[in-house]
Formats: sequence, C-alpha cells, structure tokens
Amino acid sequence: MFTSIVRSVRSHATGHIRQCKTMSAIEAGKKAAAFAAVDENIKNNQKVGIGSGSTVVYAVQRLAERIKNEDLNIICVPTSFQANQLIQEHRLNLGTLETCPKLDVAIDGADETDKDLTCIKGGGACLTQEKIVASCAKDLIIIADDRKDSQVLGTTYKKGIPIEVIPMAYKPIQMKIQDLFGGEVILRMAQQKAGPVVTDNGNFVLDWKFSNPCDDWDKCNTTIKLIPGVVETGLFIKMAKVAYFGTADGKVSKRSV
Repeated sequence: MFTSIVRSVRSHATGHIRQCKTMSAIEAGKKAAAFAAVDENIKNNQKVGIGSGSTVVYAVQRLAERIKNEDLNIICVPTSFQANQLIQEHRLNLGTLETCPKLDVAIDGADETDKDLTCIKGGGACLTQEKIVASCAKDLIIIADDRKDSQVLGTTYKKGIPIEVIPMAYKPIQMKIQDLFGGEVILRMAQQKAGPVVTDNGNFVLDWKFSNPCDDWDKCNTTIKLIPGVVETGLFIKMAKVAYFGTADGKVSKRSV
C-alpha cells in the first residue's frame, strides 16, 4: 500500500511538473510576441491603445521598460478596467478616447486568428471596448502565442464567438442566432460568483459555438449585429494589420495583410 501511495504521489508530482513546463512554454511564447510587437511598432510621441488579457501584460511590461530607458512620451488608452489597472501599476500616462480620439496603434491579444487575420476576441469579456479602441487606431497589432494561429476559425479555440448583449434580450438573441446559423449559443456564467458574467458595460456575454466555419464572416457578423439587443460581437474582421505569434523557444513569426 505504501508503495502504491508513493507511486501516486510521484505520478501527481510528475504531472504537475509537466503542467508547469507547458504553462512556462506558453508564457514564453506570449512574452516573445509581445516584446517583438512593442519593439517594432512603438515610437516616441504616440498614442497607444492597450488591449486586455494575459499576453498584453507582457506588452505593457516591455512598453514601461522602453519608456524608462528611452525617455519616450507615450499616452496609453485602455480597453478595459484590467488594462486601466495595468497602465496605472506601471505608472504610464493614462489617456481616454475623449482626450485621444485618434490613436497611432493598438496592441491587443486574440483567442484565435485565421489566415486572413480575422480574429475571435472576447474571452475576457472586453470585446466591445477592445473593438472601439481598435477602430480608433491607425494600426491594430495582434500578439499571441502560436496556439492562437489557425488557418480557419474554430480549429483551436472551441469556446465559440463571444457576443455582448443587453441583459433583457439575451434569450431571444440566443434563439435567433441558433435558428439562423445553427450550433449552440450559451450564456456565459461567472466562475467566482453566482450568475452570469457581467461586462465592464453592465451587459451579458453569449458564446456562440458554431458547428461549421462561416464562408463569409463579414456577412455573418453584420447579420448578428442587426439583431436588436446585440451590442457587439467578438469577430474582428479586416481590422488587424499584423499578428505576432511567439513560440516556446522565444521565436516569433509575423503575418500581415
């Protein structure tokens, strides 16, 4: 029995080590992509949109280093409460779209990106503000680890396309999308509280798990947005200029349109 327990502990420890190594590799990819994007796209006297999510943390880290070392004058406009906190924690110049309605560049992550740089975003429920900030920038730069690089949407990201909706309308929207396009539309539930996820705008998020990739994402996106009660979708179409994908060994591949 003792031997069995030892084997169980060793097995658990080995699994934990493997998991840590995997996570470390993923983080290395995120960091490599973020650093490359900041180094190649950020210049002095720019107004920069700061996205949300774990990969953007590395972008802000690198941006703070460059601002300090190169004495850069950069104004940062956040896409979410999280991004706002990141900017303030690194003591960067915080701006808003009221004071900076036109941005030079926006740097943001993605849940998945296809061959045309159409992106699924909104895994962190910040899709509406992310899209608004991206639309105000001359260039949208996507940063991610190489798991997010796909030829076709839905290949690696299985959680579906996020859709931000007015709370009172979530049920009819849910049914209409399923009737129009098939698949399954799920109300996203919170992890640390009872009830649904609530966005920074006070809305709900539906996740559309489509059965088959759409032949025309642009048309699909427009159709969904015309449903009363839909605020925004997590489909970012013809918005990204370039995407940086980092690998576990610190290499970065770049794809542009």
